[in-house]
Amino acid sequence: MSLIQEESMLAFLKSGISVGSSYHIYKDCEQVLTQIPDNHSKAHKHLVGGIKFGLGAFNLMLSLMPPKTLKLLNIIGYSGDREVGLALLHESASETHINNILSLLTLLFYYNYVYVAFGVEKVYNSATEDLFLVYLQKFPNCVIFKFFHARSSMLKGDFENAQLKLQECIFTQNEWKQVHHLCYWEFMWCHILLQDWRQAYHYANLLSQHSRWSKAIYVYSKAITLALLPSDFVKSVSEDMNSLFLKVESLKIKFLGSAVPIEKFVAEKGQRYGTTTGWFTAQPLLEFIYAWSGFLVMSKKNELISSWLSIIDKGEDLLQENPHKVYGTDDISLLNLLKGLCLKHLGKYSKAEYYFNCVIQKKKLLKYDHYLVPYTYYELGILHYLKGDYDSATKNLDNP
Repeated sequence: MSLIQEESMLAFLKSGISVGSSYHIYKDCEQVLTQIPDNHSKAHKHLVGGIKFGLGAFNLMLSLMPPKTLKLLNIIGYSGDREVGLALLHESASETHINNILSLLTLLFYYNYVYVAFGVEKVYNSATEDLFLVYLQKFPNCVIFKFFHARSSMLKGDFENAQLKLQECIFTQNEWKQVHHLCYWEFMWCHILLQDWRQAYHYANLLSQHSRWSKAIYVYSKAITLALLPSDFVKSVSEDMNSLFLKVESLKIKFLGSAVPIEKFVAEKGQRYGTTTGWFTAQPLLEFIYAWSGFLVMSKKNELISSWLSIIDKGEDLLQENPHKVYGTDDISLLNLLKGLCLKHLGKYSKAEYYFNCVIQKKKLLKYDHYLVPYTYYELGILHYLKGDYDSATKNLDNP
């Protein structure tokens, strides 16, 4: 994170060298290991497992860096290979040593969160899942394993089981409240994706009251769910949607001198939705779902995707009848991007491509939401990849 967020080149190099020292320690240990005979002792197993974990984690982490950034990192001695990193972590997690659980947790975090945001096709890895089930049987009451079990159920489209596992995770212990907050976050998303606005608001409210991770995100989550709830409910909770939207700006936090990107995004959106009218009530939520890869999370449930597609169609009709004078093109382009995304998940590639192209054709008319263009090129590139047209996929993914 420090490598990405730091603004000055000098600080970038300093932080890179600092983190790099631990990377080189692992590399040195790897060299030393070749000179030590394997005596099958416990100490040797712990050393080998620890080195695999360290090098695997570094390779995986660095492979996620943008290519241009990775070239700079290569100058100060870094190198990152995703396949090597995943293989080392899996080997480490499969062996008996003190770092095997850390290796497994790294894999679980990667496949349950990182790969959901940056992956292409499969959401989960069968080898990792099999290994995870072995650990789950061995440690059935481990709250962290219960949490990842719930998350993996969500990614498979089994939201009912996910909620049961999240409840188990909460009831298992009360000492580590941060785990409860993680569960509240996933509960909120389960209810958002299932279109249960009241329960989604309930968990967003719990997070805003008890968690300090990102007050801006939690208050914005409350506002976008209130937008979809009836006025009598809004009055009953004594909340004002516009006030919540405008409050987000004051709740932003800074990391290494810079605003957290997702908080900066929701703060700008909060100002827009809190000071204007005429926008489709589900629009802020749809945009929020896309920002958190929610459509990919529910991609295993065609009926859910179809339900959200109906909501998008309704919004498109409303905005075309009464387009906003300032944001009209931006709003329609957002819905076209999301419509194309839903159609892609439903396997209707030709229709999806049409709506993606609608966004690209209007890119010069966008006034504020210029981020829609690169994301549309990305989704179009993924679509061509899924069709097997790798040249077109590369062309769109390389588009600036």
